[in-house]
Amino acid sequence: MRLQGEQESGNVEDRRGIGGGGIAVGGGIIGVIVLLFNLFTGGNVDPSQLPINTGQQTRQLSPEEKAEQDKLASFSKKVLHTTETVWQKVLPEQANINYQDPTLVLFTDAVQSACGNASSATGPFYCPGDAKLYVDLSFFDELSNRFGASGDFAMAYVIAHEVGHHIQNLLGTSEKMAQLRQQVSEGEYNKYSVKLELQADYYAGVWAHYIQGQGLLEAGDIEEALTAANAIGDDRLQKQARGYVVPESFTHGTSAQRMYWLKKGYQSGDLRQGDTFNDPSLK
Repeated sequence: MRLQGEQESGNVEDRRGIGGGGIAVGGGIIGVIVLLFNLFTGGNVDPSQLPINTGQQTRQLSPEEKAEQDKLASFSKKVLHTTETVWQKVLPEQANINYQDPTLVLFTDAVQSACGNASSATGPFYCPGDAKLYVDLSFFDELSNRFGASGDFAMAYVIAHEVGHHIQNLLGTSEKMAQLRQQVSEGEYNKYSVKLELQADYYAGVWAHYIQGQGLLEAGDIEEALTAANAIGDDRLQKQARGYVVPESFTHGTSAQRMYWLKKGYQSGDLRQGDTFNDPSLK
């Protein structure tokens, strides 16, 4: 990405070095990595209910690690600012509602949110209760080293995906999902969860469409995002973790689906074409 000279967002809480502790007790819309817990335990556990280590001591970073984290923090703030400029324009034009900026919370090891407490193992997540995105910057190393999705735009895609969940919150989709969770079986809810996540991918693509028009994309950026989307598909993660896939336990969509909806959003730039809930291919 061409972010030199780009402004950093001021909607950031830097809680790095502050431990969270406690036990997660609330619901939330979670990020991508938390799915691994479900895969290894063989169930589809609500990540917001996972216990984390109480009294956990936050790790101390070396000067080199801190310098690298500070670079990632600055990058994340700049990416967040690009999402603000895009959605402040696009959401009123296409959905007739004003965009309310979310807050990005940077943390280390564990964090407390309105959706409960979470550890860095949860991965990036968005909490509708406080309209905040939560990211432990060490996740970006995980994305590159464990999943082979390197590059700055792969990281930007992750942030844009979580902002996509914020868009869903503003549009009332998150509230409908919360109500639905009380009305349908776990297996049926998983199907809706897939549609929710794919729509967030689509919104990330819409963001990419508009920053391309601002000259912020470089050659290979979209390919980096598609590689990341491919790496975190349910089928690929389950294959890596179990050696086989269980489609009825999917919660985020297959690699092919995630790439398709991300690319579709990027090509169209139109919110109205991202209705995954009524798409016949996702029954």
